[in-house]
Amino acid sequence: MNSTDTLARTDLPHPGSDHAGRRRRTAALAALVSAQFVVMLDTSIVNVALPSIQADLGLDATSLSWVVNAYVVTFGGLLLLFGRVADLLGRRRVFTAGSAVFTVGTLLAAAANHESVLVAGRIVQGAGAAALAPAAMALLLVNFPGEHRARAMSLWGAASTVGGATGVFAGGLLTGAFGWSSVFLVTVPVSVAAAFSATRVLDDSPPVPGRRFDLLGAALVTAAVVALVQGALGAVEGEWTSPRAVIGLSAAVGLLAAFVAVERRVPDPLVPLHLFRSPVLSTGVALSVLGGAARASTFVLVALYVQKALRMSPELGGLAMVPTSVAGFVVSLTLLPRVLRAVGPRRSLVVGLTVLAGGHLWLAHGPADAAYPVAVLPGLLLVATGVALSFTPTTMVIASAAPDSHAGLASGLASSATQVGAALGTAVLTAIALSGAGFSAAFTAAAGTALVTALLGSTIVRR
Repeated sequence: MNSTDTLARTDLPHPGSDHAGRRRRTAALAALVSAQFVVMLDTSIVNVALPSIQADLGLDATSLSWVVNAYVVTFGGLLLLFGRVADLLGRRRVFTAGSAVFTVGTLLAAAANHESVLVAGRIVQGAGAAALAPAAMALLLVNFPGEHRARAMSLWGAASTVGGATGVFAGGLLTGAFGWSSVFLVTVPVSVAAAFSATRVLDDSPPVPGRRFDLLGAALVTAAVVALVQGALGAVEGEWTSPRAVIGLSAAVGLLAAFVAVERRVPDPLVPLHLFRSPVLSTGVALSVLGGAARASTFVLVALYVQKALRMSPELGGLAMVPTSVAGFVVSLTLLPRVLRAVGPRRSLVVGLTVLAGGHLWLAHGPADAAYPVAVLPGLLLVATGVALSFTPTTMVIASAAPDSHAGLASGLASSATQVGAALGTAVLTAIALSGAGFSAAFTAAAGTALVTALLGSTIVRR
């Protein structure tokens, strides 16, 4: 039995098993899961409000794209940095600070009456989310060992799946009823409650003393991730040969090479390269990149497909995504814990990626002349199941392969790799869908990506 299987299947007792201890664990889990829900919700809920924001603030297409990109680039660029900061300074402290910064950015964006204020608010939001997400994952690993971890990670996965899918639906309703500012304000009570409850219910392992912070490495890797995401976004908005895409991707390669060179020399590197000697961790990071490309791109492709190919309105297209949210929530809470206990996270991610590929193939080659319940819905349900069974187990594999002293860094690696994969996958597959090849080719390519990722995952099943 491997170490990751042990995490999901062992029956170790948990301290404080009395009623008060259970209440504290429940409150801790609620704080961490709600924080992850808000982070994922904010990545999608603003998209539906973009037409209203454009009309109200008089934005051109470039300015409007930065309402989304400012958050995405900042979030993806700072994840790895803040994951390590959490290990050095304390995960609970960084979680609380991230919640507070996220709230400030949200209020700034909601009150914006000019493009610059809105973009500034989105940047602050992205920075807060980048601190919040890896610290929350590390705290979840600390607070829920043994048999409690499978359920906690299942709820974490449910929050991620439901948060992203719910944003598409809730954004339209809130914008229509209360205006675009409401898509920001709806998250404030949750982030405030998370910050307030963190010091009361979350336990934390002591921070690492006497360590110097690798400022140069932090600057290089942050710039590399920002350049990579920028290049991918440039490819989505233009083409792979556009100056933004070429410059961004070329800069990312050069910055990553410089980062590796620096990490080999400094005494306290931001990312100790010896961690990648573990085939489980290095393979897990690759799984996060490829899996992120296969998973995140699906929801973008389906949203485009139902509007452009099936001619649905944006509001009806949002409703068409509701089954994804419901199915992901149900699978994460009911099926995923059982699968984790039965076969462990490594086999679970292989099964999930295979099911995800099946959903993509249904969307690619299903009955095109049929209505939504036959042409789209079965594929969406398979996709939701595959995402739920593969996303959280991939994170568990990476986290279990790193020592406890690097839990925050491992969480940052998992999240950053997933974010980069999502950006690259969305860029490539959207370009395929909107070219002459069409949506069938894009969904087929997504299925191929999922199957290749499943084959890669199978290489660590028996380690």
